[in-house]
Formats: sequence, C-alpha cells, structure tokens
Amino acid sequence: MTVLLMTLAGGLGAALRLVVDGSVRSALAAWVPQRVGVGLVLVNVTGSFALGALTAATAPGDVRTIVGVGLLGGYTTFSSASLDSARLALAGRGGAAVLHASGTAAACLAAAVLGAWVA
Repeated sequence: MTVLLMTLAGGLGAALRLVVDGSVRSALAAWVPQRVGVGLVLVNVTGSFALGALTAATAPGDVRTIVGVGLLGGYTTFSSASLDSARLALAGRGGAAVLHASGTAAACLAAAVLGAWVA
C-alpha cells in the first residue's frame, strides 16, 4: 500500500511542480528571461525546505516515504535545474550558468537546513 500511495503522491508532486513553475514564469515573464528558470529554483528551494522539515520531524516512516520520496521527489527536480544551467552555458553565458547551478545548490542546502532546524 505504501508503494501505491508513494506513486500517487509522486504524480501529484510532479503536477504541483508544473503549476508552480508555470505560475512563477508567467508572473515574472516581464522581468526575468524565461531561460533563467526562476520557477524551478523556487520549486527546488521550497521542496528542499519541506524535505528538511519532514525528515527532522517525528513522522512515521510510511509518511516520510509517501511524502518525502513520493510527493517531494515528484515536486523537486535536479535534472530540470541542471538543464536550465546547461542552456545558459550553451547560450554562451558560462558565468550565469555557474552562478545558476551553484546558487541553486546553495539555496537548496540552506533551505533544507532551515527546514530541519524549524521542525
């Protein structure tokens, strides 16, 4: 049953990522170039915070699996963030690519630590 619930939560997380990323991109389209991927950065930072809080909380193991691996695993996306950085590099913006990749990683780490700390 846990595997089924984790799978369903993963699908929900992926759908939530699509909605959040699309909403942020639409809201910031006039100010931020689309290739920057601000929506995915927000997704990954908020997902890291939530996972940090979840793992520090005393939730039962099945809840951590369903929410952490399923929902938050489907919500966050390292591969898409990496692709955003690669697109910047391929567009001749190597400095921006390095800043995007390292900034995203640092922000996600800080968010996970903060999430664990507040839990």
